[in-house]
Amino acid sequence: MRKITVYSGLYGIVLAAACGLSRAVTEGGIGSALQPYVNRHELAGAVALIASKDKVLSVEAVGYADFAARKPMMADCLFWIASMSKPITATALMMLVEDGKVRLDDPIHTYLPHFAPKIMGLTPDGAHVLLEEPRRAITVRNLLSHTGGMAFRSSLETPTLDAFPLRTRVESYSLEPLLFEPGSGWSYSNAGINTVGRIIEVVSGMSYEEFLQKRLFAPLGMKDTTFWPTPAQLSRLAKSYKPGTTGKDLEETPITQLHYPFSDHRARFAIPAGGLFSTAADLAKFCQMLLAGGVYEGRRYLALASIQQMTRNQVPEDSRQELSGSGEVNGYGLGWFISASGTFGHQGAYSTSMRIDPMRGLITIWLVQHAGFPGDGAKSLAVFEEFAGKHFGTEVMPGPMKH
Repeated sequence: MRKITVYSGLYGIVLAAACGLSRAVTEGGIGSALQPYVNRHELAGAVALIASKDKVLSVEAVGYADFAARKPMMADCLFWIASMSKPITATALMMLVEDGKVRLDDPIHTYLPHFAPKIMGLTPDGAHVLLEEPRRAITVRNLLSHTGGMAFRSSLETPTLDAFPLRTRVESYSLEPLLFEPGSGWSYSNAGINTVGRIIEVVSGMSYEEFLQKRLFAPLGMKDTTFWPTPAQLSRLAKSYKPGTTGKDLEETPITQLHYPFSDHRARFAIPAGGLFSTAADLAKFCQMLLAGGVYEGRRYLALASIQQMTRNQVPEDSRQELSGSGEVNGYGLGWFISASGTFGHQGAYSTSMRIDPMRGLITIWLVQHAGFPGDGAKSLAVFEEFAGKHFGTEVMPGPMKH
């Protein structure tokens, strides 16, 4: 286990200064609780960060970025954060709402005139399938809340999700039948969030990735958050693992949803719903901005009212049982899963997680690269979040986002 401390070693001092650590991590920290999972080969490695709206309170790296080579996990390791990209896309869209360029309850065709998916029905005798106009149009709000009836992805997006330009993928979604009438249900949809990314392009007049860089990543100082990691960044990429063939031990696995090499701009395209790579330090800045009511280091990015709308449940009551995630999840806002306890967060396909607790003023960021866990490895996230609440939940004051 490697502990990042404030006063022990040059690397620890540099990282502490960069992240704003206010206290040293000591024996008995979260790394000690996670190490048994590594020892049992149930967890390859993890970076676990705890923050308030003002400071990074703790960050520890445990285990290995490369298990076979015994390359230690470090706090600045890079991870594919997959669907944790969705709240970032939602935040970008809300910036345009505040700019007066988008309205959440506008139909999609306001911004994409040719976008007109149909819903599947039957002829009166039930003998034939037909495609019909939905009774109501899909709105921007429906896209952000997964209530538009769109499928997870189109048949074009195979075998990887990043093989076609965003415009082409969104055009393909209009040809896919809807799963249900817009606004009447909930179904997790990459296609919906990707369509939001295309609206951002049309409205802003710049590419989706350029908008993120100019309005979010560069101002926040998120220097390692990207769709195309550089060779230097890739040297810090944690390898991905899945359970071995017997269900035990760890087996290295590629990220099957993405095309290799990740640095290839010509063959790979941005995925608003799940294409970003990032680090714990970068994600902490994004979450701190939200927990502080839209402000980071004196600069306002979003109005508090916009964040409150993003973190308010948008799912019809009779559809909430369809939500996936932990037992606490009871709704979905605009780009965020909502819990019964008032927290909001998002996870990624390879088991990454970020969660914001407005009542306790805490942020937890959990970065691993696991397509499933052997043994009890999946329990390691709950161990981390329980540790964060127990040791830091009473040390900070709730910020403006308290509900």
